[in-house]
Formats: sequence, structure tokens, C-alpha cells
Amino acid sequence: MEITTVGLDLAKNVFQVHAISSTGEVVVRRSLRRAQVTPFFAKLSPCLIGMEACGTSHHWARELVGLGHEVRLMPPAYVKPYVKRGKTDAGDAEAICEAVTRPTMRFVPIKSVEQQAALALHRTRDLLVRQRTQLVNMIRGLLAELGIDIPKGITHALAFVRRAVTDKAPEVPDLAAKVIGALAEQAIEVQGRIQRLERDLLAWYRSNDLARRIATVPGVGLLGATAMAASVTDPTQFRSGRQFAAWLGLTPLNNSSGGKERLGRISKMGDQYLRRLLVTGMTSLVRRNKHHPSAADPRINALLARKPLRLATVAMANRAARAIWAIMVRGEVYRRPALGSAAT
Repeated sequence: MEITTVGLDLAKNVFQVHAISSTGEVVVRRSLRRAQVTPFFAKLSPCLIGMEACGTSHHWARELVGLGHEVRLMPPAYVKPYVKRGKTDAGDAEAICEAVTRPTMRFVPIKSVEQQAALALHRTRDLLVRQRTQLVNMIRGLLAELGIDIPKGITHALAFVRRAVTDKAPEVPDLAAKVIGALAEQAIEVQGRIQRLERDLLAWYRSNDLARRIATVPGVGLLGATAMAASVTDPTQFRSGRQFAAWLGLTPLNNSSGGKERLGRISKMGDQYLRRLLVTGMTSLVRRNKHHPSAADPRINALLARKPLRLATVAMANRAARAIWAIMVRGEVYRRPALGSAAT
């Protein structure tokens, strides 16, 4: 009996397969070792394969597409309702096989190797930035116990740790000086790695036309542009800019019933990293407008006059997300709208 649809539950070493025929009859229900996956699917005629969008899913999707199959990735949250009872690999594979055939199911586009490499730079940089913050906070706390205060800001903190390494810092006990010196050396090393990663991101940005066009949106810098270009494979899967903003979790939660519409806080669904980059970029834009009023955008000032700062920056991030979607779909660059009109 010919297999038409397969649900594949991914894992590190043991994969679960649930395959059915065109009539819905179960043809194969078995587990595969990692080395058996490619030979198993190479023997099958081209069919529809469903997988959850998780770690390694894009790699396996590319491999199976190369064998001639149609692969569809689905968000795990959308597959969960199809799990009948309990939590087993066989049950998950069956749920995936059922979910992939639903006409209203939403799918995740398969990322290319280049996109995943760019996202690896982002994830690594984000990890190192957190480590740098931890190291600086540790140094700041230890020195505070000794009555030494470091001015706020990462620039001042790194300047201090460099002086600590060169023995130009304020005097501290020898035992504490050794500890602080070791932490300072590690912080400087992490800072150097961050700068090298940023140079690699800059090189990727210069070679990517989409990232350069996204960067024309005010407040969306190098990090935001490259992260968006690497994360969004097919912008046409979103019907509008609002749907794209909702995918980023920047639209209000809707809790409506009985004809009464109730909007709450933003949903915070989707990619937390992309959302954070957009909101941070808009916060930087507000700060720039404050320090350079001659070049300030009057729309931002008007928004800040009506709304609190945080609410305004999130609203600006929502607007920027819609502009980014339009740029990706239309192949254009950002054009600042005339006063009184909506951003495009």
C-alpha cells in the first residue's frame, strides 16, 4: 500500500515515524535510529512529510526535500491539540501526521543554511552580551563592597576593567585584586569576541540586499535588519503588515465575546529576540529625538505627548514591523510618509 502522508517526530537519536495511505489507513508505525532516517525516506515515493518546527527540523526538512518529498513544518503549539492521550513518541508522530493534513494549519517556511548561519551569529552574540553583563555586574558588586563605585554604563565599566588589568585601578586588597583582575580579563576577552561577531554580521549585512533595505526603516539598525532578513523566509505567508506584527507579538490580545471587543496587552507571541530588537531600536530612536530636537520626527513627539514612553515605543515597534513587511513584500526601501498619513 502506497504511503501518501508521514508524521515524523524528531529527536537526537531515535525518530518516530507514522505513515498513512490515501485512505487514512496506517501503513508504517515504527522508530528509526538517526542513521536509518535518510535511507528509509530515500526508498519511499515522493509524499507529504509533516514535522514540528524545532531544533534540527530545518536541517531534516532540507534533507528530505532533496530526496523529492514535500515537507511542511508546523509550530508545536498547533500540533498539540491533535495528541489524543498521554505523551509518547508514537502519539506525537500520529498527531503530526493528522495535523499536517488540516487545511487551516499554519506552516513554517524552511530556512536556508545561510539564514541559519546568520542566526547562529545572533544567538552567539546575545549569549556573550549576557555573559559580559554578568561579569561586569560581578565586578561592580565586589568593588561596591570595598567602597569603590563604577559609573553606570558598559563603556565606563569596561574602561575600569581595562585599568584594573593594567594595575591602574584604585587600590584594593591583594586577594580581591586577583579576583577582580581575573574577572576583568575575562570581560575584556568576551568584549573582543562580541566585536568580532559584529564585524561578521556587518559583512553579512553588506552582502544581503534585503537586510540593507530593512535597515532603511528608522530605528532598525544592523542587528534588527540582519535578524529580520535571516528569520523571515517567505514574507508573503502573511496577508498584511498587521498579521506580520501579530506574528512578532506586537499586537494587543483580543478577548472579545458577545459582540464586545476587549483589547489587552500585546500578546508577546512569536520570536522574543526579534521583538526585543525592534522595541530596543524604537527606544533608541526616542532617545535620539530627545537629544537632537532639530532632527526629531514630529510624529514621535506627538505620540509621546499622548502615551507613556513604554507604550509609545511598543506602538512604534508595531508600526516599524508593518513597514518591514511592506519592504520585504514589495522589494522597496522605506519612504518616510507625509505628516498625517500612515507609515508604509
